[in-house]
Amino acid sequence: MAPTMELVLLFIIILVSTLSAGAIQTHPLDPLTPEEFNLVRTIISKSYPTSSCHANLTFQYVGLDEPDKQTILSWLSSKSKPKIQIPRRAFVVARFEKQSLEITVDLSTRTIASTKVYKGHGFPLLTFDEEAMATLLPSKYKPFIESVKKRGLDLSQVVCTTYTVGWFGQVKTNRIVNVQCFYTKETANLYARPLEGISILVDLDEMKIVGYSDRMVAPVPTGEDTEYRSSKLKPPFGPKLKGSAFWQPHGPGFEINGHTIRWANWEFHVGFDTRAGPIISLASVYDLEKQEYRKVLYRGFVSEMLVPYMDPTTDWYFKTYFDCGEFGFGQTASSLQPLTDCPSNAVFLDAFYQNSHGSPVQIPNAFCIFEKYAGDIMWRHTETGIPNKVITEVRPDVSLVVRTVSTLGNYDYIIDWEFKPSGGIKLGVGMSGMLAMKAGKYTHTDQIKEEIYGTLLADYTIGVNHDHFLTFYLDLDIDGEANSFVKSNLETVKVTVDDHGTPRKSYWKVVRETAKTEADARIKLGLKESELLVVNPNKETKVGNKVGYRLIPGSVSHALLAVDDYPQIRAAFTNYNVWVSPYNKSEMWASGPYTDRSTGDDNLEVWNKRDREIENKDIVLWYTVGFHHVPSQDDFPVMPTLSGGFELRPTNFFERNPVLKVLPPEHVDLPNCTFEL
Repeated sequence: MAPTMELVLLFIIILVSTLSAGAIQTHPLDPLTPEEFNLVRTIISKSYPTSSCHANLTFQYVGLDEPDKQTILSWLSSKSKPKIQIPRRAFVVARFEKQSLEITVDLSTRTIASTKVYKGHGFPLLTFDEEAMATLLPSKYKPFIESVKKRGLDLSQVVCTTYTVGWFGQVKTNRIVNVQCFYTKETANLYARPLEGISILVDLDEMKIVGYSDRMVAPVPTGEDTEYRSSKLKPPFGPKLKGSAFWQPHGPGFEINGHTIRWANWEFHVGFDTRAGPIISLASVYDLEKQEYRKVLYRGFVSEMLVPYMDPTTDWYFKTYFDCGEFGFGQTASSLQPLTDCPSNAVFLDAFYQNSHGSPVQIPNAFCIFEKYAGDIMWRHTETGIPNKVITEVRPDVSLVVRTVSTLGNYDYIIDWEFKPSGGIKLGVGMSGMLAMKAGKYTHTDQIKEEIYGTLLADYTIGVNHDHFLTFYLDLDIDGEANSFVKSNLETVKVTVDDHGTPRKSYWKVVRETAKTEADARIKLGLKESELLVVNPNKETKVGNKVGYRLIPGSVSHALLAVDDYPQIRAAFTNYNVWVSPYNKSEMWASGPYTDRSTGDDNLEVWNKRDREIENKDIVLWYTVGFHHVPSQDDFPVMPTLSGGFELRPTNFFERNPVLKVLPPEHVDLPNCTFEL
């Protein structure tokens, strides 16, 4: 009989188990293990007992205390076998007696290496545990119960979720969140049925409601036509898509050793962090002519994601979310589903983060890794200019994808790191899920005589305008650590007949400008025709070009909020699409280390104002992928994936086309096999 879906899934599970069983974590950039999370919790809990009713210890963030870069590079270059072990340390942000503590734990000696009380503005990541506790408070709060009753709703069908409240000029702030509630009767699409007009403020340190109002501005929208689960949908159905397959009879073309992945001409390390989610490190590409691996990327990850909504009214003005720094791109990672989130040839890896008690939480199938072939062409040419000959050479383009999905409330964010044999790295960003919707009083656009700050999607349902800005941290080490940032501006030149004796009147030329300091490297894309490169000024090709990598932006979006608006002060890292800064281990988070209720006094823009030298230095490239989202009815009740991204592409890095000698893969017919059970 033909192989069933169950057998395919069984094969994947066995393969993953085999790979995981053989993984030994010896790399200094490996994420913390469950055993290490438990050790951190034990060590810290002994020093901060919570026997007092006023002493509450919570773990807001636990992650690897990344070793110094030079230490890692020395470890990599060491010829000794086995390599010298670098001490393992964890960095912890904990809340204790209403203070934020920064604690470094030496896992090698099982001791606390340092402790510091954070005195600045802002607060650490929220944890799922405290969010869950906050959402339970309204159901026992009499004013809220009355609000639900006067709307004619069933309290048992009401669910709530938390929203950060931002900063709007207050001198002092507390750890407060807004709790918003929804009605789930008749639908699982809770975001389509908000209880508009109710404001609930919860103090997370006290874990109690400290503010409440009900303005009853609009009825709860109906649940009609909001369903999205396949088991609940009714005919007629859309077109039936025929299946496809990418068959690898000899198994995956990549190797996983711990967290190090080798594929084709690439080698890199995959890590994971509670705040950042996936981290790609030590990416090197093999140069066939030089017969060696050459450095490309030391470390890369999503540093911050800003989602500001464009409704300035009482119930919405504060909805300006910093998803990495407030909610954590890692701890919100979803378990990927075989054969739907990822293709049949994918291999899966788990990830771990800590809960508020410091215990490890497993995310099964947090990563999927797979070779992708979608019929793309790596390179081709058909030559018909030679008499009596037609020459056609084509190479199919196969790449390796490392995928994760983070679900932050109503939105699902798909992050793809795609490695290409040509030496390119493509970053893909996909957005799906539910729109953030508010209740309105309209059933047709003809009725609207006021600003509604969005699009009427259905009866009494408005999708609010908003942005998505994802800022990537890219510590590029192009053929070494000392790099420069070069703007190759394309400038129009006028010519006359006297210049060349031809009727041409213009051409463009390349005018290269090397950024000396941080101010020189700030760029709003689209204002000039430019190519942006990170080059190694100390390395040249045989003909004299500086080796480098080019940033190829995707679609360009600029921040449109006023620069003095409070959310934009906090998100000043989106004032430019491109920034370059000298490497500094402490400067990882574009929004600053403490983002919740931050005041914008410690972020990428503030650091960049020092205007430090960046020429021929170890530098970091920051690039923001932006989307302005005007909701449409096609996005309702669940939106098709909206995609964007960018590419890092070798530019004079190789002496010639690095995939010239890639041989076309052998054609393999899908087997017509049977199994005897």
